Amino acid sequence: MSHRSDALKNLKYDLPASLTVFLVALPLCLGIALASGAPMFSGIIAGVVGGIVVGSLSKSSLSVSGPAAGLTTIVLSSIQDLGSYQVFLVAVVLAGIIQLLLGYIRAGTIGHFFPFAVIKGMLTAIGLILILKQIPHALGYDHDFEGDENFLQPDGENTITEILSAINSFSGGAILISLLSFMILIVWDKLPRKRISLLHFLPASLFVVIAGVGVNQLLGQYWPMLQVQNEHLVSIVFNQESFQFPDFSALRNTQVYIVAITLALVASLESLLSIEATDKLDPGRKITPLNHELKAQGIGNITSGLLGGLPVTAVIVRSSANVNAGAKTKLSAILHGVLLALAIATIPSILNLIPLSCLAAILITIGWKLANPKQLKALYKTGIDQLLPFVVTVIAILLTDLLTGVVIGILVGIIFVLKTNFHKAITVVNDENNYLLKLNKDVSFLNKAILRRCIERIPANSYVIVDGGNSQFIDNDIIETLEDFLADAPSRNIQVEIKKSVSAAHEFFRKE
Repeated sequence: MSHRSDALKNLKYDLPASLTVFLVALPLCLGIALASGAPMFSGIIAGVVGGIVVGSLSKSSLSVSGPAAGLTTIVLSSIQDLGSYQVFLVAVVLAGIIQLLLGYIRAGTIGHFFPFAVIKGMLTAIGLILILKQIPHALGYDHDFEGDENFLQPDGENTITEILSAINSFSGGAILISLLSFMILIVWDKLPRKRISLLHFLPASLFVVIAGVGVNQLLGQYWPMLQVQNEHLVSIVFNQESFQFPDFSALRNTQVYIVAITLALVASLESLLSIEATDKLDPGRKITPLNHELKAQGIGNITSGLLGGLPVTAVIVRSSANVNAGAKTKLSAILHGVLLALAIATIPSILNLIPLSCLAAILITIGWKLANPKQLKALYKTGIDQLLPFVVTVIAILLTDLLTGVVIGILVGIIFVLKTNFHKAITVVNDENNYLLKLNKDVSFLNKAILRRCIERIPANSYVIVDGGNSQFIDNDIIETLEDFLADAPSRNIQVEIKKSVSAAHEFFRKE
């Protein structure tokens, strides 16, 4: 009984959140399919599977899965290389099987090694990308596909030049609808929800879409010159030809397996990154079991491939929209998938009336919340070791793409970790000419240069105690450097004592 009451209690949060995610996911699913060179409906299938199948199996409370912009280049080239979309679907099914196996061999633990500053940088960069990429759509310039996250675009433009082109080719009606949408979103946050219970079930995004459709219809009736035309509206075509299925005769094609492995690895990495980022956004700070998530994603891709859908991953844009909309449980992700399926099957003609400019306003608002300047201020206080990887990650993602930027950020983070470990691995303290040279925990050949520098700074006529009793690992290069120091010390009139103990890990410091 308590379980049912909890579900009903959270429904007032999860239902409006699912509506918001549905409105965000709809154009993204279509745009990603278009950019991937796949049938438009394949993006919707992936969105439905990501919501219902992965949403049901995942142990993440707030993440949302669906087709990912980060895979568009791989999907586009793979379809061309394999010769048909039906053959590509075989690779999607195989990729899901590989992900399932990765989950069972516990490969998901790699996600725990993503640095905190890099994850924060990724969230901020996604927020900035949402703002920058949606500005042209808000101005009525829809040459680039919805959901594009890359700096270099398929239309030959880049993020900056696309905005400049939009400023020179704007649509007055689209700007009017965008401004109205922003006004609704701003006012909505100030409404007294506690006094008006109905507001718990009706999200601001729904009113934005209703207002956008209504205003555009009025413009068509009274000011036709300002009306937003069909190319700037959601575009869905749904018929029997929309469904395509895998051609399993392609299992003899070795290229299919190469594509499957590539999809599995990239999709898994993007899912792990998105899950880690969503956990950081979660107000409840729940931790998602990553190995189980790989299994859920694997089953999702098997299902999507069998039904004719694009590969799915956990996606941060829809997940952050879910968090910002106030979702409490994974019911929101599941319901968004149900809404996608029902809406496409019953009211595609109504959905085709939605202006992309009002959806752009919703995404820009989500982006603003992700790219909160307070994060930069908080990281600044933690020091350069956290700030620099954060800044590098943001810039790298903005100028390349999500995965490339994250890899660059992780490399910078690793450099700082190594630098910190170098300095913490060896400590030197002194009282006048009495020195203590201490080896802490693990000391590898990477620390040899620092050890040499520490030894060189010890002046002549000193007394030195070398203590390595607490070290769990000492590389032979380190031992050789200490032996060289022992041999050279008399020439500098330095007395050296090796502190030994029975519990020392290395025989050089072990007392017999």
